[in-house]
Amino acid sequence: MKTVKDYIRTIADFPHEGIMFRDVTTLFADARGFRMAIDQLLHPWAGEKIDKVVGLEARGFIIGGAIAHQLSKGFVPIRKKGKLPGQTLSQAYKLEYGEAIMEIHEDAIQPGERVLIVDDLLATGGTCGAGIKLIERLGGEIVGCSFIVDLPELGGRKLLESMGMSVRVLCEFEGL
Repeated sequence: MKTVKDYIRTIADFPHEGIMFRDVTTLFADARGFRMAIDQLLHPWAGEKIDKVVGLEARGFIIGGAIAHQLSKGFVPIRKKGKLPGQTLSQAYKLEYGEAIMEIHEDAIQPGERVLIVDDLLATGGTCGAGIKLIERLGGEIVGCSFIVDLPELGGRKLLESMGMSVRVLCEFEGL
């Protein structure tokens, strides 16, 4: 019986030499694998009150849209700076070399709304950490964070858990 991990291909030396890129597009392209991933991402949150699903740019939009549809809830994108057309809140976060900025529409989350954050991959936790801060600034309550892949050596899960987050992942890959 195949697992979600079996549908994910690894591409060596992308985008830089020494990186083992975990490509979830092969998972998304397979109807059975994609359905399995969405069902498994939803499972830990069964019975939880969730008002909105937030997807982190860009593959989190694919997952988040499918999960929001399954839950019959709204979907909210968190995007890189300058990509959203309305009034936004911004949150900077550190990258390995430098800094990046994520944004959310100011009216995307109402105070007290319960939010599930989803993305394809958890590495350092920087992008998700910025998303958490944005949602909290809008008064949202984060139910938890779900990812298809975790790269545990990069410490993202520990960072998010240190922020008080409940983190669920479907599979792990060693290395970068």
